Amino acid sequence: MLKFLLRRVALMILTALCLTFIVFYLTHLPPNLEKLARTEASSRMTDAEVASWLVRNGYDRPLLLRYGEWLGVVPDGAGAAAGVPGRCAAPEVRFCGVLQGHWGFSTSLRSDVATVLGWSLPATGWLMIWVMIVMVPTALTLGVLAGMREGSRTDRALSAVAIGSAATPEYVSGVVLIALLGSASTGLSPILKDWGLLDRNTLFLGTATSASTRITFWNFALPVATIALYGTGYIARMTRASMAEVMTQQYIRTARLKGLGFGTIVLRHALRNALIAPFTVIMLQFPWLLNGVVIVETLFNYKGFGWTLVQAAGNNDIDLLLACSVVAVVVVLATQLVSDLGYRLLNPRIRVT
Repeated sequence: MLKFLLRRVALMILTALCLTFIVFYLTHLPPNLEKLARTEASSRMTDAEVASWLVRNGYDRPLLLRYGEWLGVVPDGAGAAAGVPGRCAAPEVRFCGVLQGHWGFSTSLRSDVATVLGWSLPATGWLMIWVMIVMVPTALTLGVLAGMREGSRTDRALSAVAIGSAATPEYVSGVVLIALLGSASTGLSPILKDWGLLDRNTLFLGTATSASTRITFWNFALPVATIALYGTGYIARMTRASMAEVMTQQYIRTARLKGLGFGTIVLRHALRNALIAPFTVIMLQFPWLLNGVVIVETLFNYKGFGWTLVQAAGNNDIDLLLACSVVAVVVVLATQLVSDLGYRLLNPRIRVT
């Protein structure tokens, strides 16, 4: 196990370096640097003035040197010695990269990138937690109930619900939920208010801006439901297929012949083996949630990681965009490692090598 962990961690570090270098290269292409110069200095700069600004700020130096400084493995003095402003605030500090906690400065939000991540990541973290709390139990319940009796009416009904849920993207379900539950002029809210069953304008709040300071059921239900709907259908379909396959195994038939009750067979013999495949899908939901929150946080104006990523990409905020890419890479690699270790816990017969 230790050998496996060391090998996987080494592979994760190598993968992270490759991916971050690709993002660093793409964000430092000449058109992006020219746009950065015109944003930071003046939009009326001539091409010669843009080139001069890039030279003064060290963007003409070799790409690997700049990547090493950003990463924190090349001393910042490499640029300061040539009269180029370095990343370090103090001249006696030599390394000021990501590894030392220096993420740079956000040109769009006018704040340190570390400060921006400090409030955006926890905001998205709370959204992910509540999505998983709603999504995982619901999906597993639907999948297990459908897979226990393959081909039954219950199976067909629940499968239809799961397929419809998985086939509806977030930007569709979000708009539908807002129109149905978060609008004062359409959907259920005006009807319930006319009947005297609603003491406010809408059943749920159609924006999650206020959830950035205080999360309530009123302002957080719609964004959570929007993300959970899509993932619920996908996990339920995987759970149903796995459960249906397990229920046909020989040891299940043996348990039935021994006279065990159907509920005992499902809970003690079938469920654990049936959860191996859905466990992988559940763990992969975390990287997917980082993509899903981009749409949902923008739609509901919830200032989390997804909203920050949109701001960074739309405003050519290089340091903030690089920081978001590092977070995404770490989340993807970490969840894959946890997924592999989860195999061993759910089924000791599976070996990790």
